Amino acid sequence: MQLNLIIHTSVLEESTHDQALLNTPESKPVVAHSSPKQVRFAISAFYFMQGVCFASWASRIPTFKALMNLNDAELGSILFALPAGQIMTMFFSAKLTTHFGSKKMLQATAPMYAIALTFLALATTGWQLAAFLVLFGITGNLCNIALNTQGVAGENYYGKPIMSSFHGAWSIGNLTGALIALGLVNLKLGMYTHFWIIAAISLTNVAFNAKKLLNYNKPDTLAEKTKFFTMPQGILVLLGLIAFCSMATEGTMFDWSAIYFEDVVKLPHNRAIIGYASFMFMMASGRFLGVYLIGKFGRKNLLQISGAIISIGMALAVIFPNIFVAIIGFMLIGLGVSSIVPMVYSIAGNNKKVPAGKAITMVSSIGYFAFLFGPPLIGYISQLSSLRYSFGIISVFGLLITFVITKIKEIN
Repeated sequence: MQLNLIIHTSVLEESTHDQALLNTPESKPVVAHSSPKQVRFAISAFYFMQGVCFASWASRIPTFKALMNLNDAELGSILFALPAGQIMTMFFSAKLTTHFGSKKMLQATAPMYAIALTFLALATTGWQLAAFLVLFGITGNLCNIALNTQGVAGENYYGKPIMSSFHGAWSIGNLTGALIALGLVNLKLGMYTHFWIIAAISLTNVAFNAKKLLNYNKPDTLAEKTKFFTMPQGILVLLGLIAFCSMATEGTMFDWSAIYFEDVVKLPHNRAIIGYASFMFMMASGRFLGVYLIGKFGRKNLLQISGAIISIGMALAVIFPNIFVAIIGFMLIGLGVSSIVPMVYSIAGNNKKVPAGKAITMVSSIGYFAFLFGPPLIGYISQLSSLRYSFGIISVFGLLITFVITKIKEIN
């Protein structure tokens, strides 16, 4: 799953270290025949294509559910396979990127991720789909680690804080992937052909843009080794809880929004992707508007507003599950979650009591569990009651964000 905004816990300190290295003379990025604008475009293109690949899978979840005749609990169990694959690379993905460099890793893993997408269409049983999702998760996480590390290098090379625009490119890619899927589903094109079209576009992107990525030399000696996980304390616990609530909401929308529109809103199968697309449209828009909104409202106020928007949007979709109100509700949810995680990481990184890399790792370690357990939990609750009821529970997370942020005095 997208961990579009979500920089994996095992790479956060690596990325922070990379940024420190990039700021030293002996490790200044070396780019052959590429201007800062070309580098920015190339990195954005990789973020964009990773979003397209992920959305291509997420948009087809209702198809898999129907073809395999899965109930919600069975689907929830299968969905756990993707984050399980990501966990498998947790201990060595950052080290591989550090050893080989993010450019070489992207050249290798971006094609792997695209081809792994095509394998999903070959699954005919639940266990086969789960196995291929593990592979999709492994390749996706390896690509994500390299891409976020390249993003840090690109931001430094460009000389301006453009990381949010990279994440915005992922969201635009996600929206584009959903719209492509919507069109191809209505054209009754098979999943295997659909996924290979996306893979071909991704491979073309690698061929044209990989050469514009950054190469940079790193010293032989790395920073001191840090523990994989350190128990957070104080404000970091509260920030982690906010991240957990936001990521649980995102994960639910990524994996279940199309199914919600099919099973609860009662849209025909070929139009159910509209729910996912409406969510992603506003999530992408919110990310590009994030800097302006933070300047206007401040981080604390914007976090409170975002939590309230999530709850209102989810409540609308649950209480009034008709197509028009549900679309508005999903758009509000996308707007609500769009800036939460970047703000939380920024607040954690500026904590004066804990080094930035370690603080971000602590917070993200809590939040990341939401991606592991959120979507499967939705399936189990839905099987015991209904999908509509399970979505109603998610609305509580928005209220919890709004409440928890009032307990943090150190931010404005």
